[in-house]
Amino acid sequence: MLKASGLDTPWSLVRTADGRILVSERDTARILALSPDGVLAPLVHLPQVVAGGEAGLLGLEIIAASGEAEWLYAYLGTETDNRVVRLELRGSGVGPAEDILTGIPRANIHNGGRLKKGPDGLLYIGTGDATDQEAAQDPSRLNGKILRINPDGSIPGANPFAGSPVYSYGHRNVQGLGWDSRGRLWASELGPEKNDEVNLIEPGKNYGWPEATGVAHDARFVNPIHVWPSPADASPSALAVAGDIAYVACLRGERLWELPLPNGDPPAGGTLPGARALLSGQEGRLRDVLVVGDELWVATNEGEDSRIIALELPVA
Repeated sequence: MLKASGLDTPWSLVRTADGRILVSERDTARILALSPDGVLAPLVHLPQVVAGGEAGLLGLEIIAASGEAEWLYAYLGTETDNRVVRLELRGSGVGPAEDILTGIPRANIHNGGRLKKGPDGLLYIGTGDATDQEAAQDPSRLNGKILRINPDGSIPGANPFAGSPVYSYGHRNVQGLGWDSRGRLWASELGPEKNDEVNLIEPGKNYGWPEATGVAHDARFVNPIHVWPSPADASPSALAVAGDIAYVACLRGERLWELPLPNGDPPAGGTLPGARALLSGQEGRLRDVLVVGDELWVATNEGEDSRIIALELPVA
C-alpha cells in the first residue's frame, strides 16, 4: 500500500505520539510530517546540515518521558562533524535545535546515522568508521561504534567505558538497530564488498572491524549472527523487529530480509534458519523500515522519486 510519494532521498521514519510519521530527507535537510489522513507537509528545515556523499540529515528518533515534552532527535552532518541534536515538538512545529552530542567524525562515506530509543529509555547511536578504519578499534574514538547516551546528552553511569558514550566497538558502518522481546539489541552493518552482517550487541564487546569481517572464529571478537557474503544480496540499512522477527531493509540488494530471531543461543555459523527475502527487486533500494501498528512501513531510496509503502504484518 502506497503511503507517500515524491520524496527526495528519505533516510529515516519515526512516529509521533499523535500518529504522524516524520521523515528526514538526507540531501534537502528537511523533515516532513505525514498526517494520519495521508497529507505530507514540511515540518522544519535544518540549515546547519551540510550534505555530501552519504552525509546529511540522517536518523530520527523521538523520546518523551511520561507527562513531559516530546523531543525529536536528529543525526546530521555539519561542515565539520556528525552530531546529534534535539528539537522540542510543539504542535505542528518545533523549537530550536539543541546540540546533544557533537564531534562524531564525518566523511564522504561511512557516516552511520541510525538513532533508536532503547527499552531502557536511553538513546542509541550507530556510527560509521568515517573511512578511518583503525579508529573502529579505539574505544576512545566515536567512529565505528554504537554509542549510548541519556536523553539530555549526558553519559549513563552504567556504560561499559566510564565517562564515555561508547557502548560497543569494532564496527564498520552501523545502519540498523532494534530490540527483540527479550530486550536484546540487534544491529545491521555494511561490510567491505563482502560479509554484510547482523550482530547481537553486548556492552563493551569488540565486533572485529577492520581486523575481521564475517565469522572470524577469533576469541578477541564477537562473531556476527547472520552474514550475507555478497552485498548484491543485502547492503543492509535499517532494521526493525516485530514479533521477534527482524526485518532488514537493503540498498544494493533491493529487498527486505525477514530473519526469525532465536529464543536461545544464536547459531554460530553465521546463518539464521528461516531467513527469506521479500520485495526482491520490486521497490528498488530500501532505506528504512518501521513498525507502525500492525503494518511495516518501508522508505525507498530512489532519489527524488522515493516512496513510503506499507505491508501488513505478518508479511505473507
